[in-house]
Amino acid sequence: MNTHSASEVKLDEASRISPDYVRISMAAAIELGLKPGRINGCSCNCINLLQNYPQGCYANCTYCGLARERPGAAQDNSFIRVGWPLFPTDLVAEKIAELENRKGVGRVCVAQVQDHRANRDLVDMTSRVRRKSPEVPISALVTATLLNDDWLSRIKDAGADIIGVGLDAASEELFYSTRGKGTKGPHEWKKHWRIIRKAREMFGPMKVNCHLILGLGETDRDLVEMFHLLKSEQIAAYLFSFNPEPGTVMECAPRIQIARTRRIQLVKNLIEEHDLLESALEFDESGAIRTIDAPRELLERVTQNGLAFMTDGCPDRQGEMACNRPYGSYRPGEEFRDYPFLPKDEDLRVIRVEMKLNEVVKPTESAVA
Repeated sequence: MNTHSASEVKLDEASRISPDYVRISMAAAIELGLKPGRINGCSCNCINLLQNYPQGCYANCTYCGLARERPGAAQDNSFIRVGWPLFPTDLVAEKIAELENRKGVGRVCVAQVQDHRANRDLVDMTSRVRRKSPEVPISALVTATLLNDDWLSRIKDAGADIIGVGLDAASEELFYSTRGKGTKGPHEWKKHWRIIRKAREMFGPMKVNCHLILGLGETDRDLVEMFHLLKSEQIAAYLFSFNPEPGTVMECAPRIQIARTRRIQLVKNLIEEHDLLESALEFDESGAIRTIDAPRELLERVTQNGLAFMTDGCPDRQGEMACNRPYGSYRPGEEFRDYPFLPKDEDLRVIRVEMKLNEVVKPTESAVA
């Protein structure tokens, strides 16, 4: 009897599909009052929404909990290791409006999956949120493979002011082996870049972001080149840390050392905020950072500031980071891979130890423009 009831629940949930139903992150569900609980140590300033279809996602990315060939039913899968409970879209839109009226909502993000209905439904779902909350900023985390110029225009007209693209891999070769045809997936590097650049043209400077995952198999050189490329085109780089999900192809892949994470976060900030030149970095034969040629005073100032080590996310109306995804890059109880809040003094002491900066610092003053 119990088994039958559980099966019925799963069938019922599989029939509740987008655009009329939407998955929301557990943190968002708590913030909206749709689930009990509280978020420890930080607040949820971005309401993350995810499309829901019984087949899950048609893409087959090797590290993703929504991958087509991941074992089990699609509705049981997690995404960035977090549960995503299912609710009626109109109810979620109403709760967002209530929260906006009560204390304000930093941002809403509507995320696509790879499905033939996803473009139409993204426009529909964005419009539902916009009608209820005319002033709330909305991001669309899109699947570039599905899009063309017309769909980008429709997404903008529906109310999205920022486009996010999950590029994830920092090089074309890595993209092929983790997301593209090397995985029997539909994604293509050149198509992603065409959509990224078209979105940049349509939405404006720093209104498009590319997600990059640190630890998929890229080199430090790959990431540094990508950071400089995106900066030159006024596209934001959102850096995440690989965190293996059970049941995926990469579930047993090792996580990178925390020292590498911290150094890459530091270098990213130096490139984006302080114009660190590519020539200021030396790499070993494997492409890892060997030395950083930057003034000690600058390295100390950026480290002490702490912003470099925070989660990358879309901004709120004041330009402050709204999307902080607690536990997206690490499990509860582990060291923070990226901080969902500004690191405190005790956190900064930990970061300094983790980074082991003395191993790579080259003490000159010539690296910063």
